[in-house]
Amino acid sequence: METLNNVVYGLGLAITPSNLLYCLSGVFVGTLIGVLPGIGGAATLAILIPLTYGVPTSSAIIMLAGITYGAMYGGSTTSVLVNIPGEAASVVTCLDGYKMAREGKAGKALGIAAIGSFIAGTFGVLLLTLVASPLSEFALKFGPPEYFGLMVFGITALSYLGSGSMVKAFAAAMVGIILGTVGTDVVSGEQRFTFGMPQLLSGIGFVPVLMGLFGIGELLVNAEQRPQRTIMKAKIRNLLPNKEEMKASAMPIIRGSIMGFFLGMIPGPTAVISTFVSYTLEKRISRHPERFGKGAIEGVAGPEAANNAATQGHYVTLLTLGIPGNASMALLLSAFMIHNVMPGPLLIKNHPDIFWGVVTSMYLGNVMLLILNLPLISLWVKLLEVPYEMLFPLIFLFCFVGAYSESSSFIQVYTMLIFGVIGYLMRKAEYEPAPLVLALVLGPMIEEAFCQSLISYHGDLTIFLKRPISAGFLIMSLIMIFSTVFLSQKRKKLLKIAEEVH
Repeated sequence: METLNNVVYGLGLAITPSNLLYCLSGVFVGTLIGVLPGIGGAATLAILIPLTYGVPTSSAIIMLAGITYGAMYGGSTTSVLVNIPGEAASVVTCLDGYKMAREGKAGKALGIAAIGSFIAGTFGVLLLTLVASPLSEFALKFGPPEYFGLMVFGITALSYLGSGSMVKAFAAAMVGIILGTVGTDVVSGEQRFTFGMPQLLSGIGFVPVLMGLFGIGELLVNAEQRPQRTIMKAKIRNLLPNKEEMKASAMPIIRGSIMGFFLGMIPGPTAVISTFVSYTLEKRISRHPERFGKGAIEGVAGPEAANNAATQGHYVTLLTLGIPGNASMALLLSAFMIHNVMPGPLLIKNHPDIFWGVVTSMYLGNVMLLILNLPLISLWVKLLEVPYEMLFPLIFLFCFVGAYSESSSFIQVYTMLIFGVIGYLMRKAEYEPAPLVLALVLGPMIEEAFCQSLISYHGDLTIFLKRPISAGFLIMSLIMIFSTVFLSQKRKKLLKIAEEVH
């Protein structure tokens, strides 16, 4: 009953004209970004966060959250029509979605993607509504040692589950932690690594780093690659699948929604992982597995449901524990912090208007996305024809204005440009920027929790192992690290044996 009252309270906040407008703006921009391959939701969040400085916190988060789940909707459009995923989590949709388009079923592929996304997104928000309060109450029992263990586990898990080299991901995370020590020491108040620059007393600014790594870095890579896009010219019709196709898609959508949500609660690129798991599962249990990869509608319905449900699952750990599960959630965490609000166990108690306003706005956002995606397909197709040469200067301009507006200082612009080059070089060397960003955001919090633990328990380092929850998180982190070393050594041995054989 209490949850129902909270939902009604949240809806009252979400349906105010201003919040409805921010929600609509967020999902529209998210869909737009999902449709335009190469920009990405994380880069968009980094660019737009400065625009929320003068906006109420709940409205700002409603808009930014709308971008994250809106991008998942839009990503399927390019997968079906162009065979290029707008989002990484839409890669699997290319396998059958583009084949359906080539067979003249582009409308049905886009229709089932939108319907599956809507069902999964709504299901994910419903589960988020139900589990958030109990999980927050459990997390209230956490002390500094538990938070230290949890945050270490969050960084380790994101690095371990990354799509690239685990060693490189851990290295990027270590750099992020080191960058997080710049500024004023949380215990002694001493200046550290500021080089006499007063602008660095409060640390390296999140916004210019985020805009550089994700905004400028992504643009430089895409400008270099100049991807070619061949758009399906066939007229898109029959957006609604028939009864037989809906029946075939029903169970894949249900399975994808459940699996995606619970995988999304695990830190890491689980939205991508969930799509591959969903596709593999549907192919394995299908009576006609030979149809997969040749235009099976189940191969679109299941993965699209999975990635949208996983996006909602990411919000569970962010809002209730304060742990971001991927780059986009790390950016949202920084947006919360910029607005002087800390997500976590106390968010529901201290800021119920923000928590329930944001959560209930997701119900409305999913309805808006369904309305936007189906009737406006022709508009999204036209946008695909916009050349990158026109988009890039505009995005660069947004980045410069956003970086300068944070503190009206060119230091932030220089920081953004430096990290833009770093982000570009990281991508060229196949280093993921997400672990670095997460470590930069969580690094000062880890240090603070570590120091508080030692002060509270008189310098006893074993307290992290004496507390069961803290010990559990640290043991899981160590298992991931040692398994990385083990797998790396095993891979080297296999390569050596292969060379000797040849």
